[in-house]
Amino acid sequence: MHKFSLFVLLTIQIQLLSAQESNFTRQDSLRGTITPERAWWDLTYYHLDIAVNPDKKTISGKNTIYYKVLKEHTVMQIDLQPPLKIEKVVQNNTPLQVKSEGNAHFITLSSTQKENSIQAIEVYYSGTPREAVRAPWDGGISWKKDQNGNHFVASSCQGLGASVWWPNKDHMYDEVDSLLISVNVPKDLMNISNGRLRKVENHANKTKTYHWFVNNPINNYGVNINIGDYVHFGEQYQGEKGTLDMNYYVLRDNLEKAKKQFKDAPKTMKAFEHWFGPYPFYEDSYKLVEVPYLGMEHQSSVTYGNKYANGYLGNDLSGSGWGLKFDFIIVHESGHEWFANNITNRDIADMWIHESFTAYSESLFVDYYYGKKAASEYVIGTRKIILNDKPIIGAYNVNDEGSGDMYYKGANMLHTLRQLVEDDTKWRSILRGLNTKFYHQTVTTKQIEDYLSTITGIDLKQFFDQYLRDTRIPILEYTFEKDTLKFRYTNIVEKFDMPIRIFVDGTPLWIRPNASWQRKELKGNKITIDPNFYIDSTVLQ
Repeated sequence: MHKFSLFVLLTIQIQLLSAQESNFTRQDSLRGTITPERAWWDLTYYHLDIAVNPDKKTISGKNTIYYKVLKEHTVMQIDLQPPLKIEKVVQNNTPLQVKSEGNAHFITLSSTQKENSIQAIEVYYSGTPREAVRAPWDGGISWKKDQNGNHFVASSCQGLGASVWWPNKDHMYDEVDSLLISVNVPKDLMNISNGRLRKVENHANKTKTYHWFVNNPINNYGVNINIGDYVHFGEQYQGEKGTLDMNYYVLRDNLEKAKKQFKDAPKTMKAFEHWFGPYPFYEDSYKLVEVPYLGMEHQSSVTYGNKYANGYLGNDLSGSGWGLKFDFIIVHESGHEWFANNITNRDIADMWIHESFTAYSESLFVDYYYGKKAASEYVIGTRKIILNDKPIIGAYNVNDEGSGDMYYKGANMLHTLRQLVEDDTKWRSILRGLNTKFYHQTVTTKQIEDYLSTITGIDLKQFFDQYLRDTRIPILEYTFEKDTLKFRYTNIVEKFDMPIRIFVDGTPLWIRPNASWQRKELKGNKITIDPNFYIDSTVLQ
């Protein structure tokens, strides 16, 4: 594919991922707000028990939802998207009244919800879930077939929400503590989901049920089903927390290709444990699962559809050459195990926490294996994809993602911050510290900003305002007056004064521009701006 076409393709895909209506509706609020009907109870456990019929493209079954009562209340909000329908809701063998409003379903509880007690409801549902036309960006179920005519089915639902295929508390702020997912499929197929396989049950009706258990907290969109004619191979990785089981499930005809291509998986684990700390889900293992779409960061069940080629579908997003040294999907989606699955945004408006750090992780992979210069070339090369169309942070409480620039503008923001820290050992400790401080937590942008400001010792308020909340890129204007460099920033938020490194006849020198003209005497008149800082520059005559 021509490079320009590749960048256009990626831009379209990212914008599809982040596109939202500007006029928000009540449904947006019901989806994106911690409503009173959500706030009073805390998720503890799901048992999702379903049958998938690929011939009819249907799902049926129930989700048993266990929760802790934080304060007494009588109405609970559960989310499920049409055309799927809730058939009934039961608590303590008693059918409950359900009032539906679009995707939100309000359940009136008949028993007393005593504070601090653990309760459970059973939500029965069935139907034909929304089909993903262009997964993973539009979300839903992909009902495909492999080249041998076998069913090849997978879920993907980030942004749209897990309620597109199963009933749940569909808001990022409350992760379930653990999960059992039981999936019944035709006997000649396998289902691969999150966590570890507990057992497989054979049934007289020519079906099998696969029971997968997730031991760690998991976000709703991270839960997945993957159904196909899979074969398995695996290995054990000796990591920072001991032995990590790494399992790979691929279509039968792709086994030999996978054995070669998936060598990037332990390489990725080694690099990211170095930069980010221990893989966060040793108890649940690590899996790569082939799917009929590009890929997704489902927790401990990373999905893969990159055609067994290096780069992004065989292309280098950075144009630097370094992007062809690794399989983009293995590296990027595995990076999300730390940023998205370990550290998860409370509101999807803060999805940069997932995507900026993970897009940046690609260059850290390059750094680990090919050096700092190569990593810089990679991340700087991705700037050509940045649109600066709207702020990276979206609108809160309405399930609104910000700009697709959360990927590579965010990555270049973090790369710039690394320059400000000016100590790679400290920078590594900061990244590892994030995954320790916010281990298995949902977080806000403020928490991440405050942590980085505190640990770096740098007031980063204007820095984040500039790159996360504004579309402008700082411009350094400069000129020479005899032996004096005259310089200032334009195109900036108020009080932005980020220091940058320049080279004067090849010698590094730090300057701290702001909105006002400043002067600095120089011995030499040939300067270059360090390209590792994400700014533009203009020489005034």
